[in-house]
Amino acid sequence: MENIIFIGMPAVGKSTIGVVVAKHLGYNFIDTDFLIQEREKRLLRDIIAQEGLEGFLKIEDRINAEVQAEHSVIAPGGSVVYCENAMKHFKEIGIIVYLKASFETISKRLGNAKKRGVVFRENQTLEDLYSERTALFEKYADVTICEDGVSLEDTFELVLDTLRDSKFVTD
Repeated sequence: MENIIFIGMPAVGKSTIGVVVAKHLGYNFIDTDFLIQEREKRLLRDIIAQEGLEGFLKIEDRINAEVQAEHSVIAPGGSVVYCENAMKHFKEIGIIVYLKASFETISKRLGNAKKRGVVFRENQTLEDLYSERTALFEKYADVTICEDGVSLEDTFELVLDTLRDSKFVTD
């Protein structure tokens, strides 16, 4: 259980915060979207175009559930919470930190979500997606960090303080 796994909506800073936390703690950093692309030898958007959303989620579930890591910060894509095997695996290998932001914050940061690569089901809005995923993020989170009105630097400090308070990290 020496890993930190960040979950949350696109644009909460899972990778940005993850890299900084990993550097600070001397941990490895794993962005599982890159891992999926590397293993599949295709871009995420190509996988989704060729396999459909359900096919992509099967691939995402399998690859995330196979992550073998120690002393690592792991940043999976936001849709990983739909992947039961992956989330069960992450619970077993680390602490799950939910980077939470309000819908308004996410909407402002994302701009055009489709250009950012966020995948929607037919007729699904960003607000629908937010509501659906928020319940899953809360279900899986061991720790929740609220980012509303907080800078990235402050979020980094909140993460470290929370991990110290939970005795997960000592430094």
